[in-house]
Amino acid sequence: MPADLLGERYGAIAKTAPAAIPVRGPEIGAVMVRGRIGGGGAPFNLGEASVTRATVKLDSGEVGHAIVLGRDTEKARMVAHLDALGQLAAWQAVIETDVVAPALALDAEERRQRAEETEATRVDFFTLVRGEDR
Repeated sequence: MPADLLGERYGAIAKTAPAAIPVRGPEIGAVMVRGRIGGGGAPFNLGEASVTRATVKLDSGEVGHAIVLGRDTEKARMVAHLDALGQLAAWQAVIETDVVAPALALDAEERRQRAEETEATRVDFFTLVRGEDR
């Protein structure tokens, strides 16, 4: 989910949610990304990717963690707070309907658009049997 949309959704929830106390971070670091040729070949180091991690704690004791791709410290903090809230029964449905469901819908729409764009450029090849090949 893009950070601006997450910020909008989170802002509505955070107004009434229990406050989160920072435990760690947000901290920016790097992870090694590994890959495989064809999904089944020998693993190899593809390169490094920036990540941001954060940990927060609610007054009631729930601890939320987040590791997000990129260098967005505010996004990591929001995700960690949502993770902690998701451990409270009263907030699970709110997070599911206000954050998770819209994120999944956005992802599905992006996949549908990519599939349509790909299909529009599809070329069907066919072969005619020549007389001497029979």
